[in-house]
Amino acid sequence: MSNTDALPFSTTIEIRDSCLCLHVQRAARALARRFDEALRPFGLTNGQFSLLVSLNRPEPPPIGSVARLLVMDRTTLTAALKPLERRGLLAIAADPGDRRSRLLRLTEAGHALLQEAVPVWRRCHASLEARLPDGNADRLRADLESLK
Repeated sequence: MSNTDALPFSTTIEIRDSCLCLHVQRAARALARRFDEALRPFGLTNGQFSLLVSLNRPEPPPIGSVARLLVMDRTTLTAALKPLERRGLLAIAADPGDRRSRLLRLTEAGHALLQEAVPVWRRCHASLEARLPDGNADRLRADLESLK
């Protein structure tokens, strides 16, 4: 490819400044770093925290339900479950109604860890919401939801 065929630098600037996907990815990475830092004392990443919270239900959910909630494919979710299972924070069991399906439940250790971590998550979350220019986190959540 010769220089005359090259994409103009102005296109790079246009995409950098206007691409919704790029802006959301950058914001997501920045948020993830903040929550990772806040949750580090508990030995959790923000993704692991979200996964554990998603299991805090009256009845153990099936893997498929959790995968849909977290917008993850089942293979990725299964891999993410392994280290938490090894730590004794969750248990995976066959569904008595369908032996092919697996149910996920928090263990006592998982519940205890969440009890400790949630106040830290709340403080981190509140500090991030306070940084929003108009302070309207509900509008941001609604705007993001509309893009799904």
